[in-house]
Amino acid sequence: MTISLPSAATSDEALRAHCEMHLPGDPGYDAARTAWNLAVDPRPAAVAVPRSEQEVAAVVAAAASAGRRVLAMATGHGLTAYAGRDLSDTVLVRLSELRDVTVHPSMGVARAQGGAQWTDVITKAAPHGFTAPHGSAPDVGVAGYLLGGGLSFYGRRHGVAANAVRAVTVALASGVLLRCSRTDHPELFWAVRGGGAPGIVVAVEIGLLAYAEIYAGMLLWDRRHADEVLGAWLAWTRRAPESVTTSLRVMSFPPLPELPPFLSGREVVVIDGAVLAGADEGSEVLAALRALRPEIDTFATMAPSGLLGVHMDPPVPTPCASAHAVLGPLGPSAAQTFLSAFRPGLMFAELRQLGGAFARSEDDGGIVSSIRGDYALYACAVTPGDEAFAAGLALTQSVADAMAPWAVPGLAPTFTDRPVTPEDLYGADDAADLATIRRRYDPTGVFGF
Repeated sequence: MTISLPSAATSDEALRAHCEMHLPGDPGYDAARTAWNLAVDPRPAAVAVPRSEQEVAAVVAAAASAGRRVLAMATGHGLTAYAGRDLSDTVLVRLSELRDVTVHPSMGVARAQGGAQWTDVITKAAPHGFTAPHGSAPDVGVAGYLLGGGLSFYGRRHGVAANAVRAVTVALASGVLLRCSRTDHPELFWAVRGGGAPGIVVAVEIGLLAYAEIYAGMLLWDRRHADEVLGAWLAWTRRAPESVTTSLRVMSFPPLPELPPFLSGREVVVIDGAVLAGADEGSEVLAALRALRPEIDTFATMAPSGLLGVHMDPPVPTPCASAHAVLGPLGPSAAQTFLSAFRPGLMFAELRQLGGAFARSEDDGGIVSSIRGDYALYACAVTPGDEAFAAGLALTQSVADAMAPWAVPGLAPTFTDRPVTPEDLYGADDAADLATIRRRYDPTGVFGF
């Protein structure tokens, strides 16, 4: 479908003809440009807030006609890589009003608009007996997460979340809304599943997962038990069935009254995740970890929607900095290095369990259809203010640097918050193919970040 423009846009003011628009100095500009990660302070030429897929296409075409670049934002979880970027020539398209989700139970598929969050999908899918390979927080954007690969707590059985994508609809700079799938524009469909879109993603069609219940929750110990817990968990992950996907985090919390008492002012070790099984099998799988006598144990049979809360991600926008690496097998020396690298100022350092279906590429998958390695490392620091952000970047990177001897090639895009080269993400050959496809669909580099 092509959107006809009344005339070529020649100024940012002309963009107002196509959808709600906020320019610098407008009362709503600051609120509209605010990302979830408050450490990022984007200052674009304009912020567009379309309310339909057609409005997205119209404003994208108008911005391209005006010689502007275009950047999409659903929730702003993934904008950290743009910290400090000059966006004065850029129209930021905020998709927060496009959150419609339609579930087709007979096909086991949901269609989610480009601004939908995981809570929208799970809420709509649950009454039909379905869930989806969502992230660890309910307010993460569906499209950005899926098309960045996605490491879900279903992943060791079902693979990276991008493999669940059935089709993607993209608004191109020409004003065309283009639907790509395995049969329609397959080269673009390959590229967007992990490589970003040469346009604005206005909808994603997702293959759902049929689970009526799962066994999920968390185990928590005081930090003084970290050596024993980490060693036991590493040994356990080497023999754990593919039905289970977990993470281990060392976490530090300030003494804040809004935190629950079991976290406020404490350093703790937390193992959380899911076992895709009933209570008996789940208890058997976790027996070796429960033998360590956790202080808190919330693992239980629950509806799949309950999994959105077990990771305890911050419930409100938060300024933060992070670092990431993919690691191979970890032994006692690596465990000691990981714990020693956790220093004051970090909120948490995490090891996400990989392997299983995460490591198996789909024959007709996208540019990211697997993540090779045993663990995904992610370190995070809360960073209120520019100086704190710079310090947080250095602090989190120090964790990744300490674990560099165990790093393997490749990265998980949804864990990657810093600018990296396509070669680092995809390898030289796939990066070259991706660049060719992007030039084909975005020849003038409107979406060339």
